[in-house]
Amino acid sequence: MNRTASRRLALASLAVAVVITGASACSGSAGSSDAASGTYTIWDPYPQFDSGSDWAKLLNTCGTQAGVTVKRTAFDTSDLTNKTLLAAQQGKSPDVLIVDNPVVSTLAEAGVLTGTDENRIDTSQVLPNLLGAGQNGGKTYGTPIGANTLALYYNKSVLQAAGVDPAGIKDWASLNAALEKVKATGKKGITFSAIGTEEGSFQFLPWYWGSGAQLTDVSSDQAVSAVSLWQNWLKSGYAPNSVINNTQTTSWQEFATGQFAFAENGTWQLANAKKAGFDYGILPIPAMNGGTAAAPTGGEFVTVPVQGDKARYGTSAKLVSCLTSAENLVATDTTLSYVAPAKAVQDKQVAADPDLTVWAQAVAAAKGRTSDNLGTKYPKISEQLWGAVQSSLTGAKSPKDALSAAQAAATK
Repeated sequence: MNRTASRRLALASLAVAVVITGASACSGSAGSSDAASGTYTIWDPYPQFDSGSDWAKLLNTCGTQAGVTVKRTAFDTSDLTNKTLLAAQQGKSPDVLIVDNPVVSTLAEAGVLTGTDENRIDTSQVLPNLLGAGQNGGKTYGTPIGANTLALYYNKSVLQAAGVDPAGIKDWASLNAALEKVKATGKKGITFSAIGTEEGSFQFLPWYWGSGAQLTDVSSDQAVSAVSLWQNWLKSGYAPNSVINNTQTTSWQEFATGQFAFAENGTWQLANAKKAGFDYGILPIPAMNGGTAAAPTGGEFVTVPVQGDKARYGTSAKLVSCLTSAENLVATDTTLSYVAPAKAVQDKQVAADPDLTVWAQAVAAAKGRTSDNLGTKYPKISEQLWGAVQSSLTGAKSPKDALSAAQAAATK
């Protein structure tokens, strides 16, 4: 690795507060140390899947097909970035790294990842809007294993009692009218997560993008209209004040009481929805003037980190291709509650589970948080954005003042 890349790695490590004392935990896990034995290392953020799981079996199968032994290590998502940066500094990166999509830009700018022009991973079947989360500076780093995103769950009986036809909810005006009717019946309108963390930004972005706002200007009139929408929901009693501190989990728990008409939540709640005890439906989140709003994508990218021995990339690419092949993605993405990144595989998922129809539509309209070439600028913007939303919902500042301050801070 050249000196420039080393300096980038050092800076990136400091930025994410790598704990040097944890270095010993990473030793022996690297691709380079296993080169002679024909062993390839894979790091993933799925510690919930043990060695007997279908996921672990798939990794081993892919290794067998590539003619190598796979050595897998699973980390919590919060630990994986730091471990990866530290391993890269030590020249002990894994051969294949599966990482949360917003982190791809951070690792790419730090010189940790190879681009698909070098590792030859085929991304031709991936939907362009999903691939965008792994692009930075005109290059693509890896391929998505799947995606989740947000939509509106609704309680059919609550809407029926209020005389609301969910098929008529096409824009913000029709949604507001529905919330007013629900409130008049004594039920609650909508719950979501507006907590002052990335979770809050994640849930706000469909409304933000649906207004026509861009993350490069969080003080625009469109951005103000999005924050005002949420603020008015609280003022009008359509949404409870609890949303200010709600996580996506506690927001779902509110919806599960059966007292709410709508809940903004993700693909990952589908199994819980089926166990909720009441009939539910799912709507794409409407844009302000109609159509489906772009919601942010969650999910991981399968990437190939930089190795001292570039000859390893060929086998690493075979492992990636196996993990993301059409025949393997259906089972994997079903297990992870993801929508596949390729249209042909999505069609198979929808055929097996019609409840995924709306989710496939939502994913088709979605976009990566680091897209538009934001890269590592996104986390700074997001922090200011969720702070502005919090200030507005608590009444500390008007939406316009809160967003103007956020733009000034983000620019600085």
